[in-house]
Amino acid sequence: MRTRVRKFAHVLERLGLAMAGAASGLFVAALVGASIAALTNQAFLLLMMLGGAIGFYLGIDTPPLPFKATSGQPSNGDWVGKIDTAEFLSAVGTFLAAFSAFASVGVIVLRHDPHIAWTWMIMAGWCIGVTMQIVAGAIARRR
Repeated sequence: MRTRVRKFAHVLERLGLAMAGAASGLFVAALVGASIAALTNQAFLLLMMLGGAIGFYLGIDTPPLPFKATSGQPSNGDWVGKIDTAEFLSAVGTFLAAFSAFASVGVIVLRHDPHIAWTWMIMAGWCIGVTMQIVAGAIARRR
């Protein structure tokens, strides 16, 4: 019984992360679409929301690497002193995506009209961040 509840809670958590990613993608798409006429369409909105949902679903809750052996001596399969690529990509990707969404919401709420270069930077930060999250999730699940 306890495992069913834990599995259900985990699924709810991941769905919540996916919805947060989709909402973040919607904010970035709204800002970019308001500034760049060619990206003012429903397909762009849906693509940004889908990318955010997949990125946040896969990239935030990645399985960790195994720790070093209990004997204190690292074996050949342990990851002692190495950088966990999936964890690093997940952290940086989540920061970039969240910061881009935060900046988008700030610009929208404050009714600021940023220079087009700032809009492109926000979009680039979002796309790079979500891509890093998706790659991190794929790496972590292949192990």
